[in-house]
Amino acid sequence: MSFYLLFLCGIAGGLIGGMGMGGGTLLIPLLTLFLGVPQGVAQGVNLLSFLPMSLFALSVHAKNGLLQKEGLWQLILPALLFSALGGLCALVLPAKLLRKGFGLLLLLLSVFPLSAAWRGKRENEKIS
Repeated sequence: MSFYLLFLCGIAGGLIGGMGMGGGTLLIPLLTLFLGVPQGVAQGVNLLSFLPMSLFALSVHAKNGLLQKEGLWQLILPALLFSALGGLCALVLPAKLLRKGFGLLLLLLSVFPLSAAWRGKRENEKIS
């Protein structure tokens, strides 16, 4: 596998992740579909790449005074726990099940913006 292709996939995932859109939604399909990386490995790479990006984003938001500190640990601790559990599940689950689960997640995530756009369009029609 070419270092340059992996590097470009990392840049693309990082840019999308840095914009707050979820870099894994791009990184995992790029790695699995175009570069032949096994699903479990791609999801593990995504989890590892998420750590530095989230720490950087957290520090930027804290410096800009946009971080609400009350209840922060109640969010961080379960996120760490379930990330570790998800990583362990990815090790033992078959790749086919991981692919189908990730595809279902992407489909479900697409429903939210579509339904919000539909509601916004209907509300605009009522106002007009």
